[in-house]
Amino acid sequence: MTSSLSEQQLLPATERALLHRIAVAQSDGRAPSLVAGVAREGRLVWTGARSGGDGTPANAETQYRIGSITKTFTAVLVMRLRDEGLLDLNDPLDKHLPGSGVGDVTIAQLLAHSAGLSAESPAPWWERTPASLRPELADVLGDRTRMHPIGRRFHYSNPGYTLLGSLVEAVRGAAWADVLRREILEPLALERTSVQPGAPYANGWAVHPWADVLLPEPPEDLGLMAPAGQLWSTVADLCRFAVFLAEGDDRVLSASSVREMRAPSVPAETGALGSVYGLGTQILGQDGRTLVGHTGSLPGFVAGLWVSVEDAVAAVVLANATSGPPVGAVTADLVRIVAEAEPRIPEPWRPLREAEPDLLVLTGPWYWGTQSFGLRLLPDRVLELQPLSGSGRGARFVAERDGTWTGQNGYYAGETLQVVRRDDGSVRHLDVGSFVFTREPYEQDAGVPGGVDKEGWRGLRP
Repeated sequence: MTSSLSEQQLLPATERALLHRIAVAQSDGRAPSLVAGVAREGRLVWTGARSGGDGTPANAETQYRIGSITKTFTAVLVMRLRDEGLLDLNDPLDKHLPGSGVGDVTIAQLLAHSAGLSAESPAPWWERTPASLRPELADVLGDRTRMHPIGRRFHYSNPGYTLLGSLVEAVRGAAWADVLRREILEPLALERTSVQPGAPYANGWAVHPWADVLLPEPPEDLGLMAPAGQLWSTVADLCRFAVFLAEGDDRVLSASSVREMRAPSVPAETGALGSVYGLGTQILGQDGRTLVGHTGSLPGFVAGLWVSVEDAVAAVVLANATSGPPVGAVTADLVRIVAEAEPRIPEPWRPLREAEPDLLVLTGPWYWGTQSFGLRLLPDRVLELQPLSGSGRGARFVAERDGTWTGQNGYYAGETLQVVRRDDGSVRHLDVGSFVFTREPYEQDAGVPGGVDKEGWRGLRP
């Protein structure tokens, strides 16, 4: 896509609204410092910072600890292994990482927090104690590993991502940190994302709940728990990573695999119906849009990353306070401000370069029983089936080499659309996942299951 400079830059009023939002967040949230950034159409277009004078050089290149946003990086590494054919998401963990004690859970369940594992490792609090206290996986998992039946519900699990990090190490034969650097950080040029901090970086603080005084937070190395929350990063790097989550990058993970990560994997928790989890990503419905990303926290730090794929807008907020601003909500607000103030400019409509006659003849109205649908031909031989009135099961279908189409969304996701022809080659009907679509409602001799009354349509005789 090509854009003019004016399309890339934000309007002064939008920039002021963004600055106002983070200024309120830093002040009300009593954060020693807060930095934020917005990316639009694949590039960083705005950064802002507020500092209370703790000595942090707050800007887009300052490192903050990002906590559980690390989980999304770990999930990308697992998806790479899947795409290379080295594992299947439905594989039990024991197939690749024997001896964990929870080897019957699947890799997909670990990614989606549906393995029923505990939320935390055994005491003492792992985020604020040395990793040397948990040198083995058994020390991370403890004695009571199962909190819920496997696969039945979402239950966030930090030890689950420790297992995934160990899985990456077992399959790759290298340390998680080295694999991360080689396979994600270097290809995406995330030069300021690292396992250990590199100057300039923010110090982590606890802010007294009843007085404006600070207490330093010790930056513990998480050891085996690192894949769940170890990383340090910057606004600039995380905005680039957010663009990757929206678009994919074949050097790291394809667009289709990233799209798979963004799809809901398990039902929402009771009382959290606006928020679900994908494969290493949080998915939030807010302000009429879908946000994908992750939030994170560790003692001394809070972090948020959200991207609206439809709006092509991403935002990141980082702060250095243990119980600081609600960065998840603030980050979502930054996306909303840009998306509403400066809606995305659509691509110009362009006619197809060529249209195959065999495809053109399929377009137009079709009927499933008596319900009317329209079939449109889109670029790349994509077919779109949508109800012409009321609600109905619409979907897009991509062409396959065997002359069929596969549904991409909604009820027909994964289902097959095929054209059924008569002996003379004319189209008899469409078969969409076994449903028969005809050119006329209950068309005679068009393959309607159960047949059609030979007398046809009629009025009601007195």
